[in-house]
Amino acid sequence: MGPTIVRVAPGGGAGEKGIKCCCCRCCGCLNLGYLTSHHGIIKLAEAMLGGLCQSLLVKYGMGEASMGPAFHGFLTTASACVLTTALLISCYVLSSHSQQLIRQSIFECLFNAVSCFLYLSASSYMGVVVNVYPQYALVTINAAYPAMTAVYYIGIVVGILHGVDAYLSYKYHKGYR
Repeated sequence: MGPTIVRVAPGGGAGEKGIKCCCCRCCGCLNLGYLTSHHGIIKLAEAMLGGLCQSLLVKYGMGEASMGPAFHGFLTTASACVLTTALLISCYVLSSHSQQLIRQSIFECLFNAVSCFLYLSASSYMGVVVNVYPQYALVTINAAYPAMTAVYYIGIVVGILHGVDAYLSYKYHKGYR
């Protein structure tokens, strides 16, 4: 085994760099083309849906924190995954070299695989608690019930998105682009 060689493709990201002004491009250091690439769209969807879960949990679930570990586990999962995804998007938009280097590393694969597992397990636990918890079974008019139901459904979608992203990142890591 020899040393690992990391190659950064010239031009780096997808599409044109910077912001198009009237007759030229400004801020050429920005890699805004990443946001319209397949990987960028998946990352944006993960961040937006995860943020939606987090906001629903904070708005409707804080009063129902007696749901126990299901609420706190899902809130922790959403907070950690949304923060890391937002940081990755920021790195990719600010530097096309970072995009190439981070995507080639094992970090992206492991982060998405762990996020997939966390979202799917937190969603299934939340689903059991919402559908079995006596307060929700007796009083279906409770505002938290539809919100927490939406949270675990959206959590399943975000978990699947992270799983797809983990698979694509693994293929990219292995060079199967």
